[in-house]
Amino acid sequence: MISNQILQNTMEGLKAITRVDLCVMDTEGKTLASTFNISNDYESAVLDFVNSPADSQVLQGYQFFKVFDEHQLEFVILAKGDSDDVYMVGKIASFQTQNLLVAYKERFDKDNFIKNLLLDNLLLVDIYNRSKKLHIETDAKRIVFIVETNTDREANALETVRSLFGNKTKDFITAVDEKSVIIVKEVGENESYDDLCKTAKGIKDMLAGENIPNATIALGTIVNEIKDVSRSYKEAKMTLDVGKIFYSERSVVAYSNLGIGRLIYQLPIPLCKMFIKEIFDGKSPDDFDEETLTTINKFFENSLNVSETSRQLYIHRNTLVYRLDKLQKSTGLDLRVFEDAITFKIALMVVKYMKYMETFEY
Repeated sequence: MISNQILQNTMEGLKAITRVDLCVMDTEGKTLASTFNISNDYESAVLDFVNSPADSQVLQGYQFFKVFDEHQLEFVILAKGDSDDVYMVGKIASFQTQNLLVAYKERFDKDNFIKNLLLDNLLLVDIYNRSKKLHIETDAKRIVFIVETNTDREANALETVRSLFGNKTKDFITAVDEKSVIIVKEVGENESYDDLCKTAKGIKDMLAGENIPNATIALGTIVNEIKDVSRSYKEAKMTLDVGKIFYSERSVVAYSNLGIGRLIYQLPIPLCKMFIKEIFDGKSPDDFDEETLTTINKFFENSLNVSETSRQLYIHRNTLVYRLDKLQKSTGLDLRVFEDAITFKIALMVVKYMKYMETFEY
Protein backbone atom coordinates (compact mmCIF):
# COMPACT_ATOMS: atom_id res chain seq x y z
CA MET A 1 0.00 0.00 0.00
CA ILE A 2 1.11 3.55 -0.71
CA SER A 3 2.44 5.31 2.37
CA ASN A 4 0.76 8.48 3.63
CA GLN A 5 4.03 10.34 3.07
CA ILE A 6 4.01 9.47 -0.65
CA LEU A 7 0.42 10.65 -0.92
CA GLN A 8 1.27 13.86 0.95
CA ASN A 9 4.24 14.59 -1.31
CA THR A 10 2.10 13.97 -4.40
CA MET A 11 -0.71 16.29 -3.27
CA GLU A 12 1.74 19.02 -2.28
CA GLY A 13 3.45 18.73 -5.66
CA LEU A 14 0.14 19.03 -7.50
CA LYS A 15 -0.86 22.03 -5.38
CA ALA A 16 2.46 23.75 -6.14
CA ILE A 17 1.70 23.40 -9.87
CA THR A 18 -2.06 24.10 -9.89
CA ARG A 19 -2.56 26.19 -6.71
CA VAL A 20 -5.57 24.02 -5.87
CA ASP A 21 -5.86 22.49 -2.39
CA LEU A 22 -6.27 18.71 -2.36
CA CYS A 23 -7.04 16.06 0.24
CA VAL A 24 -6.88 12.24 0.19
CA MET A 25 -9.19 10.25 2.47
CA ASP A 26 -9.75 6.56 3.00
CA THR A 27 -13.13 4.92 2.53
CA GLU A 28 -13.96 5.53 6.21
CA GLY A 29 -13.53 9.29 5.90
CA LYS A 30 -10.15 9.53 7.64
CA THR A 31 -7.64 12.01 6.22
CA LEU A 32 -4.47 10.41 4.84
CA ALA A 33 -2.90 13.45 3.18
CA SER A 34 -3.98 17.05 2.76
CA THR A 35 -2.69 20.46 1.73
CA PHE A 36 -5.16 22.29 3.99
CA ASN A 37 -6.98 21.85 7.29
CA ILE A 38 -10.25 20.10 6.61
CA SER A 39 -13.15 19.98 9.04
CA ASN A 40 -14.28 16.71 10.60
CA ASP A 41 -17.75 17.56 9.29
CA TYR A 42 -16.71 16.12 5.93
CA GLU A 43 -16.27 12.59 7.30
CA SER A 44 -19.98 11.83 7.00
CA ALA A 45 -20.09 13.46 3.55
CA VAL A 46 -17.26 11.18 2.40
CA LEU A 47 -19.09 8.11 3.75
CA ASP A 48 -22.23 9.12 1.87
CA PHE A 49 -20.17 9.62 -1.30
CA VAL A 50 -18.53 6.20 -0.86
CA ASN A 51 -21.95 4.54 -0.74
CA SER A 52 -23.29 6.48 -3.72
CA PRO A 53 -23.03 5.21 -7.33
CA ALA A 54 -21.41 8.49 -8.51
CA ASP A 55 -17.70 8.63 -9.37
CA SER A 56 -17.57 12.36 -8.65
CA GLN A 57 -19.77 15.06 -7.14
CA VAL A 58 -19.73 18.64 -5.82
CA LEU A 59 -20.67 19.37 -2.21
CA GLN A 60 -20.27 22.52 -0.07
CA GLY A 61 -17.56 24.04 -2.24
CA TYR A 62 -15.55 20.81 -2.66
CA GLN A 63 -15.36 18.33 -5.50
CA PHE A 64 -15.24 14.64 -4.56
CA PHE A 65 -13.56 11.94 -6.69
CA LYS A 66 -13.25 8.16 -6.29
CA VAL A 67 -9.99 6.27 -6.89
CA PHE A 68 -10.30 2.56 -7.67
CA ASP A 69 -7.86 -0.33 -7.71
CA GLU A 70 -9.26 -3.01 -10.02
CA HIS A 71 -12.85 -1.98 -9.27
CA GLN A 72 -12.12 -1.82 -5.53
CA LEU A 73 -12.59 1.67 -4.06
CA GLU A 74 -9.37 2.69 -2.30
CA PHE A 75 -9.38 6.48 -1.83
CA VAL A 76 -11.58 9.56 -2.02
CA ILE A 77 -9.98 12.78 -3.23
CA LEU A 78 -11.33 16.23 -2.39
CA ALA A 79 -10.44 19.27 -4.50
CA LYS A 80 -11.20 22.65 -2.94
CA GLY A 81 -13.42 24.72 -5.25
CA ASP A 82 -16.35 24.11 -7.59
CA SER A 83 -15.08 25.55 -10.89
CA ASP A 84 -14.32 23.58 -14.06
CA ASP A 85 -10.58 24.19 -13.53
CA VAL A 86 -10.74 22.65 -10.05
CA TYR A 87 -12.68 19.69 -11.49
CA MET A 88 -9.87 19.13 -14.01
CA VAL A 89 -7.22 19.30 -11.25
CA GLY A 90 -9.22 16.82 -9.15
CA LYS A 91 -9.38 14.40 -12.10
CA ILE A 92 -5.62 14.75 -12.60
CA ALA A 93 -5.02 14.05 -8.88
CA SER A 94 -7.29 10.98 -9.10
CA PHE A 95 -5.47 9.75 -12.19
CA GLN A 96 -2.05 10.28 -10.58
CA THR A 97 -3.10 8.46 -7.40
CA GLN A 98 -4.47 5.54 -9.40
CA ASN A 99 -1.17 5.30 -11.29
CA LEU A 100 0.65 5.25 -7.95
CA LEU A 101 -1.55 2.35 -6.86
CA VAL A 102 -0.69 0.40 -10.00
CA ALA A 103 3.03 1.14 -9.69
CA TYR A 104 3.20 0.15 -6.03
CA LYS A 105 1.17 -2.98 -6.64
CA GLU A 106 3.50 -4.01 -9.45
CA ARG A 107 6.47 -3.34 -7.21
CA PHE A 108 4.89 -5.44 -4.47
CA ASP A 109 4.25 -8.30 -6.92
CA LYS A 110 7.85 -8.20 -8.13
CA ASP A 111 9.14 -7.94 -4.57
CA ASN A 112 7.06 -10.95 -3.58
CA PHE A 113 8.33 -12.91 -6.57
CA ILE A 114 11.99 -12.07 -5.85
CA LYS A 115 11.63 -13.08 -2.17
CA ASN A 116 10.13 -16.45 -3.11
CA LEU A 117 12.78 -16.90 -5.79
CA LEU A 118 15.59 -16.30 -3.29
CA LEU A 119 14.08 -18.69 -0.75
CA ASP A 120 13.51 -21.49 -3.32
CA ASN A 121 9.74 -21.37 -2.78
CA LEU A 122 8.86 -21.63 -6.49
CA LEU A 123 8.66 -24.50 -8.94
CA LEU A 124 10.74 -24.11 -12.08
CA VAL A 125 7.66 -23.67 -14.27
CA ASP A 126 6.32 -20.98 -11.90
CA ILE A 127 9.61 -19.08 -12.06
CA TYR A 128 9.40 -18.72 -15.83
CA ASN A 129 5.64 -18.10 -15.95
CA ARG A 130 5.74 -15.36 -13.32
CA SER A 131 8.87 -13.82 -14.85
CA LYS A 132 7.04 -13.50 -18.14
CA LYS A 133 3.97 -12.02 -16.47
CA LEU A 134 6.06 -9.45 -14.55
CA HIS A 135 8.20 -8.64 -17.61
CA ILE A 136 11.43 -9.84 -15.97
CA GLU A 137 14.15 -11.18 -18.28
CA THR A 138 14.97 -14.81 -17.54
CA ASP A 139 18.39 -15.08 -19.20
CA ALA A 140 20.08 -11.90 -17.94
CA LYS A 141 23.33 -12.16 -15.95
CA ARG A 142 22.72 -11.37 -12.28
CA ILE A 143 24.45 -11.45 -8.90
CA VAL A 144 23.16 -11.22 -5.33
CA PHE A 145 24.54 -8.75 -2.77
CA ILE A 146 23.62 -9.09 0.91
CA VAL A 147 24.03 -5.87 2.90
CA GLU A 148 24.19 -6.48 6.66
CA THR A 149 23.93 -3.19 8.53
CA ASN A 150 24.59 -4.41 12.10
CA THR A 151 22.03 -1.87 13.37
CA ASP A 152 18.33 -1.76 14.18
CA ARG A 153 17.67 0.51 11.21
CA GLU A 154 17.20 -2.05 8.43
CA ALA A 155 14.04 -0.31 7.11
CA ASN A 156 16.03 2.89 6.68
CA ALA A 157 18.86 0.95 5.02
CA LEU A 158 16.37 -0.68 2.64
CA GLU A 159 15.00 2.67 1.48
CA THR A 160 18.49 4.17 1.31
CA VAL A 161 19.74 1.38 -0.95
CA ARG A 162 16.59 1.65 -3.07
CA SER A 163 17.20 5.37 -3.51
CA LEU A 164 20.75 4.63 -4.71
CA PHE A 165 19.53 2.35 -7.49
CA GLY A 166 16.66 4.76 -8.28
CA ASN A 167 15.14 4.00 -11.68
CA LYS A 168 17.27 0.95 -12.43
CA THR A 169 14.23 -1.25 -12.97
CA LYS A 170 16.32 -4.31 -13.83
CA ASP A 171 17.76 -4.44 -10.30
CA PHE A 172 15.72 -5.60 -7.31
CA ILE A 173 16.15 -4.53 -3.70
CA THR A 174 14.32 -6.45 -0.99
CA ALA A 175 14.66 -8.11 2.42
CA VAL A 176 13.73 -11.59 3.61
CA ASP A 177 14.56 -11.01 7.28
CA GLU A 178 15.21 -8.15 9.70
CA LYS A 179 18.99 -8.39 9.56
CA SER A 180 19.91 -7.51 6.01
CA VAL A 181 19.06 -5.92 2.67
CA ILE A 182 19.29 -8.02 -0.49
CA ILE A 183 20.17 -6.66 -3.92
CA VAL A 184 19.62 -8.77 -7.04
CA LYS A 185 21.74 -6.82 -9.50
CA GLU A 186 21.88 -7.24 -13.24
CA VAL A 187 25.49 -7.56 -14.40
CA GLY A 188 26.70 -5.66 -17.45
CA GLU A 189 28.43 -7.43 -20.32
CA ASN A 190 31.90 -6.16 -19.35
CA GLU A 191 31.44 -5.98 -15.56
CA SER A 192 33.98 -8.02 -13.59
CA TYR A 193 33.99 -9.09 -9.95
CA ASP A 194 36.37 -6.19 -9.26
CA ASP A 195 33.80 -3.77 -10.70
CA LEU A 196 31.05 -5.35 -8.60
CA CYS A 197 33.19 -5.07 -5.46
CA LYS A 198 33.69 -1.36 -6.23
CA THR A 199 29.90 -1.01 -6.52
CA ALA A 200 29.53 -2.71 -3.14
CA LYS A 201 32.08 -0.33 -1.59
CA GLY A 202 30.11 2.58 -3.03
CA ILE A 203 26.95 1.26 -1.32
CA LYS A 204 28.84 0.95 1.96
CA ASP A 205 30.14 4.52 1.70
CA MET A 206 26.66 5.80 0.92
CA LEU A 207 25.20 4.01 3.94
CA ALA A 208 27.93 5.50 6.13
CA GLY A 209 26.92 8.93 4.83
CA GLU A 210 23.33 8.16 5.90
CA ASN A 211 24.50 7.40 9.45
CA ILE A 212 24.43 3.63 8.92
CA PRO A 213 28.09 2.71 9.55
CA ASN A 214 29.83 -0.66 9.83
CA ALA A 215 27.83 -2.31 7.04
CA THR A 216 29.20 -5.56 5.64
CA ILE A 217 28.42 -6.55 2.05
CA ALA A 218 28.70 -10.10 0.75
CA LEU A 219 28.62 -11.07 -2.94
CA GLY A 220 27.55 -14.40 -4.43
CA THR A 221 28.64 -15.48 -7.91
CA ILE A 222 27.32 -14.30 -11.27
CA VAL A 223 24.53 -16.51 -12.65
CA ASN A 224 23.19 -16.56 -16.18
CA GLU A 225 19.56 -17.56 -15.61
CA ILE A 226 16.90 -16.36 -13.21
CA LYS A 227 16.39 -19.88 -11.81
CA ASP A 228 19.95 -19.77 -10.44
CA VAL A 229 19.52 -16.51 -8.50
CA SER A 230 18.76 -18.51 -5.32
CA ARG A 231 22.17 -20.18 -5.67
CA SER A 232 23.90 -16.81 -5.74
CA TYR A 233 21.88 -15.82 -2.65
CA LYS A 234 23.00 -18.95 -0.76
CA GLU A 235 26.60 -18.25 -1.74
CA ALA A 236 26.30 -14.66 -0.48
CA LYS A 237 24.87 -15.95 2.83
CA MET A 238 27.79 -18.34 3.21
CA THR A 239 30.16 -15.50 2.32
CA LEU A 240 28.77 -13.39 5.18
CA ASP A 241 29.49 -16.18 7.67
CA VAL A 242 32.93 -17.02 6.29
CA GLY A 243 33.80 -13.32 6.27
CA LYS A 244 32.84 -12.97 9.94
CA ILE A 245 35.03 -15.93 10.88
CA PHE A 246 38.17 -15.41 8.82
CA TYR A 247 38.08 -11.94 7.24
CA SER A 248 36.48 -9.70 9.86
CA GLU A 249 38.66 -6.78 8.74
CA ARG A 250 36.97 -6.73 5.31
CA SER A 251 33.76 -4.78 4.75
CA VAL A 252 33.19 -6.24 1.26
CA VAL A 253 33.63 -9.98 0.79
CA ALA A 254 33.08 -11.93 -2.44
CA TYR A 255 32.38 -15.66 -2.67
CA SER A 256 35.00 -15.92 -5.40
CA ASN A 257 37.70 -14.62 -3.00
CA LEU A 258 37.05 -16.75 0.09
CA GLY A 259 39.98 -19.08 -0.58
CA ILE A 260 40.66 -21.76 2.01
CA GLY A 261 38.11 -20.21 4.37
CA ARG A 262 35.29 -21.54 2.18
CA LEU A 263 36.75 -25.04 2.33
CA ILE A 264 37.12 -25.02 6.12
CA TYR A 265 33.58 -23.67 6.58
CA GLN A 266 32.20 -26.80 4.94
CA LEU A 267 34.07 -29.24 7.19
CA PRO A 268 32.06 -31.22 9.75
CA ILE A 269 32.85 -30.26 13.37
CA PRO A 270 33.87 -33.82 14.48
CA LEU A 271 36.51 -33.87 11.73
CA CYS A 272 37.77 -30.46 12.84
CA LYS A 273 38.11 -31.68 16.44
CA MET A 274 40.10 -34.72 15.31
CA PHE A 275 42.41 -32.49 13.27
CA ILE A 276 43.03 -30.06 16.16
CA LYS A 277 43.67 -32.92 18.57
CA GLU A 278 46.19 -34.36 16.13
CA ILE A 279 48.00 -31.05 15.62
CA PHE A 280 47.96 -29.59 19.13
CA ASP A 281 47.70 -32.82 21.12
CA GLY A 282 44.65 -31.70 23.09
CA LYS A 283 45.90 -28.14 23.55
CA SER A 284 44.37 -25.05 21.97
CA PRO A 285 45.91 -21.94 20.42
CA ASP A 286 43.99 -20.08 23.14
CA ASP A 287 46.57 -21.48 25.56
CA PHE A 288 49.36 -19.53 23.84
CA ASP A 289 50.27 -16.24 25.50
CA GLU A 290 49.65 -12.95 23.70
CA GLU A 291 53.32 -12.52 22.84
CA THR A 292 53.40 -15.90 21.06
CA LEU A 293 50.20 -15.23 19.14
CA THR A 294 51.44 -11.80 18.04
CA THR A 295 54.71 -13.36 16.88
CA ILE A 296 52.88 -16.08 14.91
CA ASN A 297 50.50 -13.66 13.19
CA LYS A 298 53.25 -11.23 12.27
CA PHE A 299 55.43 -14.07 10.95
CA PHE A 300 52.58 -15.17 8.65
CA GLU A 301 51.90 -11.58 7.55
CA ASN A 302 55.52 -11.31 6.41
CA SER A 303 55.49 -14.58 4.45
CA LEU A 304 57.74 -16.42 6.94
CA ASN A 305 60.49 -13.80 6.61
CA VAL A 306 62.48 -13.84 9.87
CA SER A 307 64.36 -10.57 9.28
CA GLU A 308 61.28 -8.51 8.34
CA THR A 309 59.20 -9.98 11.17
CA SER A 310 61.84 -9.21 13.81
CA ARG A 311 62.15 -5.66 12.43
CA GLN A 312 58.39 -5.05 12.65
CA LEU A 313 58.21 -6.54 16.15
CA TYR A 314 61.19 -4.40 17.23
CA ILE A 315 63.05 -7.46 18.55
CA HIS A 316 66.42 -9.00 17.75
CA ARG A 317 66.49 -11.72 15.12
CA ASN A 318 67.81 -14.20 17.70
CA THR A 319 64.86 -13.41 19.99
CA LEU A 320 62.45 -14.31 17.19
CA VAL A 321 64.36 -17.50 16.45
CA TYR A 322 64.17 -18.38 20.17
CA ARG A 323 60.40 -17.89 20.16
CA LEU A 324 59.99 -20.03 17.05
CA ASP A 325 62.16 -22.78 18.58
CA LYS A 326 60.05 -22.65 21.75
CA LEU A 327 56.86 -22.99 19.68
CA GLN A 328 58.37 -25.92 17.78
CA LYS A 329 59.09 -27.75 21.05
CA SER A 330 55.52 -27.30 22.30
CA THR A 331 53.71 -28.17 19.04
CA GLY A 332 56.19 -30.14 16.98
CA LEU A 333 55.75 -27.64 14.12
CA ASP A 334 58.56 -25.44 12.82
CA LEU A 335 56.97 -22.36 11.24
CA ARG A 336 60.13 -21.75 9.22
CA VAL A 337 59.33 -24.92 7.27
CA PHE A 338 56.67 -24.22 4.64
CA GLU A 339 54.70 -27.46 5.15
CA ASP A 340 54.59 -26.97 8.95
CA ALA A 341 53.61 -23.32 8.50
CA ILE A 342 50.69 -24.27 6.23
CA THR A 343 49.52 -26.91 8.72
CA PHE A 344 49.70 -24.44 11.59
CA LYS A 345 47.86 -21.71 9.64
CA ILE A 346 45.04 -24.09 8.70
CA ALA A 347 44.83 -25.29 12.30
CA LEU A 348 44.40 -21.71 13.53
CA MET A 349 41.63 -21.15 10.97
CA VAL A 350 39.90 -24.39 11.97
CA VAL A 351 39.93 -23.28 15.62
CA LYS A 352 38.35 -19.95 14.61
CA TYR A 353 35.66 -21.83 12.71
CA MET A 354 34.92 -24.15 15.65
CA LYS A 355 34.61 -21.19 18.03
CA TYR A 356 32.20 -19.44 15.68
CA MET A 357 30.03 -22.54 15.34
CA GLU A 358 29.90 -22.99 19.11
CA THR A 359 28.73 -19.36 19.50
CA PHE A 360 26.16 -19.85 16.75
CA GLU A 361 24.75 -22.99 18.38
CA TYR A 362 24.42 -21.49 21.82
